[in-house]
Amino acid sequence: MNRELLMLVEAIAREKNVDRDVVFGAIEMALAQATRKLYEGEVDIRVAIDRETGEYDTFRRWLVVPNEAGLQNPDAEELLMDAQDRVPDVIEGDFIEEQVESLPIGRIGAMTAKQVVLQRIRDAERDMLLRDFLDRGEKIFSGTVKRMDKGDLIVESGRVEGRLRRNETIPKENFRAGDRLRAMIMEVDTTQRGAPIMLSRSAPAFMIELFRQEVPEIEQGLLEIKSCARDPGSRAKIAVVAHDQRIDPIGTCVGVRGSRVTAVTNELAGERVDIVLWSEDPAQFVIGALAPANVQSIVVDEEKHAMDVVVDEENLAVAIGRGGQNVRLASDLTGWKINIMDAAESAEKQASEQQEMRALFMSKLDVDEEIADILIEEGFTSLEEVAYVPLQEMLEIEAFDEDTVNELRARAKDALLTMAIAQEESVQDSALDLRDLEGMTPELLARLATGNVHTRDELADLATDELVEIAGLDEEAATALIMKAREHWFDEDQG
Repeated sequence: MNRELLMLVEAIAREKNVDRDVVFGAIEMALAQATRKLYEGEVDIRVAIDRETGEYDTFRRWLVVPNEAGLQNPDAEELLMDAQDRVPDVIEGDFIEEQVESLPIGRIGAMTAKQVVLQRIRDAERDMLLRDFLDRGEKIFSGTVKRMDKGDLIVESGRVEGRLRRNETIPKENFRAGDRLRAMIMEVDTTQRGAPIMLSRSAPAFMIELFRQEVPEIEQGLLEIKSCARDPGSRAKIAVVAHDQRIDPIGTCVGVRGSRVTAVTNELAGERVDIVLWSEDPAQFVIGALAPANVQSIVVDEEKHAMDVVVDEENLAVAIGRGGQNVRLASDLTGWKINIMDAAESAEKQASEQQEMRALFMSKLDVDEEIADILIEEGFTSLEEVAYVPLQEMLEIEAFDEDTVNELRARAKDALLTMAIAQEESVQDSALDLRDLEGMTPELLARLATGNVHTRDELADLATDELVEIAGLDEEAATALIMKAREHWFDEDQG
């Protein structure tokens, strides 16, 4: 029997082109499964076959677990203190084993053994094919649509399968079995049955990789794509920069008579691509990203990571784009929030902000309108700046002498201290039920107090956009917090 076992292993390994250990492992698993059926409970069985002689032994084993953890499965676990009575040097995570009677291979049942062996071989073949494919380092998966699976496309390349989910396709694209397609390899999940390679045709990374294949200068390091934003199937923007001054980055990506960009567009169902020159200067980058609109002026707010972009009325529709597409893509490309406005809106906003600033300085610093306007003209936008900018910078203001500067700085520091104390008192005055609300933090409580929100009812009365503005939360978090604040209303109604 042992000799026949070795011959069987040898034959299967040769036929399926897999390692002998894989076949041995499959038979060990089949024997272990059959042995487990002889016991009650969830016992753990291990079978070890001698690779040279074909003889095998069977062991029942227990996992050693910490004393304090307790036994989750007494049939296959043993506490450390009990295990050490049997094996003094055993530690947590080890197994202790006890040899039991081995089943003859003939009693397993030919069908069970065969199924286990063939399944292990299929898994090994699949893993080998996948490993060989991944070793090639390809980022784009090129294959043929094999079938549909719950709305997803299963794509086959050689004998390796990838899964293209419906939400990762380009809108309005329709593929049928037998069609060829290319997609970006996003991740590989070897634990998933079937197609382990997750694909995407809508990801920005797919467009970047297509350009990398079409533009040799990118692979050579002479050119770099810094970022990409896409509205799949409709329009996209990529930001490029040249690391060699002799290269025109935009022209190089476009290609002779548009050949390179056209190849990418054709692959992506006619998706139009704007190629933008990347710049270290965020304002300049945003101006380029909004092309083809012409920008009149731009105001950068570093704290809010936002920019107010002014365009004339003729360019307003172009800058925003159909359905806000152009400004949305420009924002995604640059990472900045972009507010498009015309000159009149900009002037109105600046006037409003200046009026607020003027009122703040006049009230908190106890100065007249003239002094407040001088501070605004010199670029001061907060009490913190008045209090803590380098002294020399304020002394350079011609309208102020040294005594005035020192007085303004002292008043600003006093005002900040007073405001901080008032805010702390306001937070302390907040109702206990608001403090105990799930998701509430001291920082959030302080922001709510500043926005005159002190009770659970006041929070519950807010709209999502109001809470976003007051607390700086995202929409999802703001909505969740408001719903938490409203829960007591429903509890009262039920009562």
